[in-house]
Parts: sequence; structure tokens; C-alpha cells
Amino acid sequence: MIASVTGTVEAVGLDHAVVAVGGVGMLVQATPTTLAGLTVGRDARLATSLVVREDSLTLFGFADDDERSVFETLQTVSGVGPRLALAMLAVHTPDGLRRAVAGEDLAALQRVPGIGRKGAQRIVLEIGDKLGAPGDGVGPGTAPPEASAGTQAPEVVDALVQLGWSEKVAAAAVESVTGAEQPPADVPGILRAALQHLGGHARV
Repeated sequence: MIASVTGTVEAVGLDHAVVAVGGVGMLVQATPTTLAGLTVGRDARLATSLVVREDSLTLFGFADDDERSVFETLQTVSGVGPRLALAMLAVHTPDGLRRAVAGEDLAALQRVPGIGRKGAQRIVLEIGDKLGAPGDGVGPGTAPPEASAGTQAPEVVDALVQLGWSEKVAAAAVESVTGAEQPPADVPGILRAALQHLGGHARV
């Protein structure tokens, strides 16, 4: 297992980053929150989880070991694969998921695209106390970047649609965050802000 990667960030995309490690560019899938904390040209360390399939090897990266642990625990639930687990961490922080599971907050879990009521009930039932109590994490997570004007809305709308929201809802969320007094500057920052906005509203 590749537990972590440390190196220079070569690129940051909507759902991934490329980190140069020992002369090799490692493509790492990550949440908008994690990506928003990376800067091209600077060194970074990501906790990682390698998912092995018959036809692929996919490396997922996280701001800290706690986020990776939650990601792996989520996949112990029937029907929850790595993509859905990553989507859950895109919408909720690790502690947010702990609170939702501990409090059996099905509505909060259903804010994640791909999770319906039955899926939320299954998550609560099968995870139980495996995630621990809120505040048990090993780190605070990645801080958002300093906000300034940005103009990457169309790319963010496309990313939200790929995550499961309708184009109408995605566009409204992006318009809301980019129209704020201090909108995020880059694609990962806008995507993270839009996901936070959507996390507090019902999905249509």
C-alpha cells in the first residue's frame, strides 16, 4: 500500500493533482478541499489510499491521515465504492460525517449525490461507531485558499454535474459563490465553496 506521497505539485485539476515523487508524476484523485490547499510548484504531502481493480490502479489523496481513514471506513458499507466515498468527503468533513452517522442524520447523508434514504440508512447501520466521535481526528484538514476574484465557473458547473447534481442546481450554486463579496480564486476553491453551499440545500 502507498500510505503517502510527498513531492512537488506539478498540476492541480478539478478532481486530481499530479505530484512529482522521485522523478515520477503520481496522479492522485482528491476532494476539492484537499486540492484547494495545493499550489503548483510547491511541495506537499498527501495521505493516500491505493484502490486496486482488475483493470486499474487508482491513488486517492487526502489532506491528513484522518480523512484517509474515514474514506477507507466508508467503503466497508455495502454499495459504497471509492468514488462515492470521495463524494461524501467532498460534501462533508470527516467530523461532519461522524456527526451525521452518530446522530442518524439521514438528510445530511442524502445531500451527497448517489445516496438515497435507503443508502443513508445502510450507512448508519453498517458503520455504527467505526468512525469514532466528532473531534477524534488526527488533524484539522486543509485550510481553504485566500479568496479573490475567479472566472472558472463553467468548469466547476461541469464538475458538479459529474458528481450528480443537475445542471440547473449546479449553475445556481456556482453563481451564488462566485457572486459573493470575496469569491474563491481558482477552480478547486470555487468547487469547494459550491459543494459547501449545496451541502446546506436540498438536491433537485
